Amino acid sequence: MLNLEGMPSILTGRLRRFNLTGDRRQVVVVLVVSALSLTFLNFGATNPAWFVSLLEMLGAGGWAERARDAFEGSDSAQLNRLLFWGGGQILAYTLLPVVAIKLVLRDRIGNYGLRVKGIGSHGGTYAVLLALSIPFVVLASFTPAFLAKYPFYDLASGEGLWPGMALWWVIYGLQFVALEFFFRGFMVHGLSPRFGYLSVFVMMVPYNMLHYGKPVAEALAAIVGGIVLGSLSLRSRSIWWGVGVHVGVAATMDVAALAHKGFLW
Repeated sequence: MLNLEGMPSILTGRLRRFNLTGDRRQVVVVLVVSALSLTFLNFGATNPAWFVSLLEMLGAGGWAERARDAFEGSDSAQLNRLLFWGGGQILAYTLLPVVAIKLVLRDRIGNYGLRVKGIGSHGGTYAVLLALSIPFVVLASFTPAFLAKYPFYDLASGEGLWPGMALWWVIYGLQFVALEFFFRGFMVHGLSPRFGYLSVFVMMVPYNMLHYGKPVAEALAAIVGGIVLGSLSLRSRSIWWGVGVHVGVAATMDVAALAHKGFLW
């Protein structure tokens, strides 16, 4: 139950009127934490310039200069920016939800889509989903908009996949684990006690908006993908097969783009 002690009487009266207990309280926590996490993601977590400005504001001018050089002036500036982006994504998608689950909702993190036991029987469904997705990815890879966007790590002429691209792929993959935990874990399973299957559609809206800076076909596909992956997560109580599909699609996108650009042979 919410701690109403010390709040103005008018506020406590309204909270009691809305009966913010049980699954209603959980809905409020999940949605507020989701909004805060996505705001942090958009305005700071993945923005190197914001990080440099923060260091300067804190009086760490020397560290700010080192960071600025790492992001702008060093030979590995592109990789450093991408690693910062990936690390920021992971932090934004996991930090506040985990804190909320443990300290506010007093629940087990495993109840939010991290189940492993017994998920083997659902693998075939995800394999079919991945197989159906790959032809569309390959077709999209022939478009200029796709090739202008992927891969995120822009290989220089004559540069191999090791170590820059390989290191980026590790962080990129972990970012998908965090993303699936946030949308198909924290949001879907956190809202389902109150909304049931409708929690999938609540989650789908911000998930679709996350793709607005990408090609329009990908943004539209995110609507379908969000509903399908959310539905499967709700049924299996697990995000892990969804992580596999997301990583598989992303890997196909990068490999297709690299092939078109002549980096694989």
